[in-house]
Amino acid sequence: MIPRETIDRIYNAIRIEDVIGDYVSLRKRGANMIGLCPFHDEKTGSFTVSPAKGIYKCFGCGKAGNAVNFIMEIEQCAYSDALRQIAKRYHIEIVEKEQTDEEKARESERESLFKTNEWAKEWFINTMYETDEGKNVGLSYFISRGLHEDTIRKFQLGYSPEKSLLYPAAKQAGYQDEFLEKTGLCGKSERGGYYDRFRDRVIFPIFTVSGKVVAFAGRILKNKEHVGKYVNSPDSAIYSKQNELYGLFQAKQAIAKNGCCYLVEGQMDVLSMHQAGIQNVVCSGGTALTHNQVRLIHRFTENVTLIYDGDAAGIHAAIRGIDMLLEEGLNIKVVLLPDGEDPDSFSRKMNASDFITYINENQQDFIRFKTDLLLHDAAGDPIQKSEVVRSIVQSIAVIPDLITRQVYIQSCSAQLGIQETALLKEMEKMRTKWIEDKKKQRGTASSNSPIEEENSQSTPTPEKPTEDLPIETPTAIIPTVVGSEVSNRLEQNILNILQLLMRYGERIYAEYDDGTACTVGEFVLADLQADQIRFDNPLYQQIIDEYALHMLEENFNAERFFKYHPDTLVSSLAVDLIADRYPLSKIHARKNITENVSTTIDMPSAADNLIDLVPHLLCELKLTIIKQQIIQLKHRLKHAQENNDYEQVLAIVKEQSEVEEVRKTLCRYLGQRIM
Repeated sequence: MIPRETIDRIYNAIRIEDVIGDYVSLRKRGANMIGLCPFHDEKTGSFTVSPAKGIYKCFGCGKAGNAVNFIMEIEQCAYSDALRQIAKRYHIEIVEKEQTDEEKARESERESLFKTNEWAKEWFINTMYETDEGKNVGLSYFISRGLHEDTIRKFQLGYSPEKSLLYPAAKQAGYQDEFLEKTGLCGKSERGGYYDRFRDRVIFPIFTVSGKVVAFAGRILKNKEHVGKYVNSPDSAIYSKQNELYGLFQAKQAIAKNGCCYLVEGQMDVLSMHQAGIQNVVCSGGTALTHNQVRLIHRFTENVTLIYDGDAAGIHAAIRGIDMLLEEGLNIKVVLLPDGEDPDSFSRKMNASDFITYINENQQDFIRFKTDLLLHDAAGDPIQKSEVVRSIVQSIAVIPDLITRQVYIQSCSAQLGIQETALLKEMEKMRTKWIEDKKKQRGTASSNSPIEEENSQSTPTPEKPTEDLPIETPTAIIPTVVGSEVSNRLEQNILNILQLLMRYGERIYAEYDDGTACTVGEFVLADLQADQIRFDNPLYQQIIDEYALHMLEENFNAERFFKYHPDTLVSSLAVDLIADRYPLSKIHARKNITENVSTTIDMPSAADNLIDLVPHLLCELKLTIIKQQIIQLKHRLKHAQENNDYEQVLAIVKEQSEVEEVRKTLCRYLGQRIM
């Protein structure tokens, strides 16, 4: 583990133009430097590096970050590995935090397991190429499946013979029974002896994203009763089948370059497509897709195309994986191949360009795919159709982005012939339940993410109250999407608040008679908490939660903290906010700034005007939320009137009156005309 002090030394030493200059030819342009983006093909340089701010930004493909993010992206490595690479460049010695005896033992076990697997991989390869049985059985099988030798060697495929020969070879090479058993290479019989788990099978090594062998999958070549076709390594200290994707190590650069990942069912599908020239392809290794596997994909792209067999099993496999991908915020397309074809057989019939053309011409958006499929199954049955609608709306409800949910609801309404308001109401109900279920899961299950563990703690509340703020909303507000125009405005309002925290969070906002002071960050967070305002977008809420956790620490600097955040999504957004991509909206003319114009505020003038800017931005946010509530109330009122629910009509009218008064007050404060 790299100590925090060492990380700070590395960041202090970094000259971003030097780090990126090793990969990109940069030339001076004013205060910045410019070059051709390494992440996408371009002829005119749109890749900009700011030495003063320590950030890069491509205005072509949108990639952005700091020097550490750049190394992570270009080398496809982990955060700690990127730090080590930069530390080596600047001759900074990394002294790892001293480990306890328990930690040392755990690390020693992991290294032993990795070394055992690496030896086994080489043994399987040598057995296939250097023995008669290996060549006649294992290698012949791969060749009969249409694989070329360069593909076989690239994926380091091998063969385990019919007799248990690996165990004695491993013992002769000095490998211990304990690690042969823990890796799952060998099993222990009832009589106490050891046998090879993968005997009489062709071998598919499974690599981590950095290229270490963590497990194996073995496919049997003979039909045997009561014997499964595939055998996989058991979970161990280095391997969990939920955390790995077959082919990702070989595909990661192609995924990042093409901006898309093709997801298929089996190892042979990956191998054949890769050989056909389509290299941005992975599979879940014969198991159901997991959240951790989805997050792995999201590290490299936001676009996933599921390619499945056209039979019933393939169709239902596609449906099972969709919601999990949507929940992570990925853009999903689905391609079903012709009947009788799978990606393995189909890719062997055509070249890469033809296959990609077929994909582009036949891929469907998940809403249309799922709707067409389920409506066909419903066959005009109104009860089944209602279940179809609920299933589709359930998928939409897990999407984190507000605007995307609204677009899908509109599309679904047009396709199904059902009123948008009815779908919206059902979606809001489902999303509320889904969020509550997630909260319960977090409350009972341990988190794998340090950030999630931090976010589960209580948020510190600033000591001083926020009675100075001119307006307080009367009810707890959780933003929900109800209209694209309002949603776009809400998105800008939230980004304004985040930008305010990044730039000026540590500035003093107010001083009190008792000699204490309140910073901008403390004031903003206390106000959001007072009205129970949380953001639907998990990335935005993560920044708020982490700001609250760290703002009271000595020497905390929000811009630096988030710019160098280990989560690339967080640091990329921080870079955009720092780089003025999202301008702060301007205050009313009475404060010497033009009303209702959203252009970048000059930093000195904004800093000098914080006493007006802070409450103004908070009130703009609240006004947009109030407008959302008004639209929702109109939908609810119309629905109640259609159902002749007069008691509900009266309750909604009363609530409308209260909310309308708040809207008028906010408009008066902001200097906007009251309609």
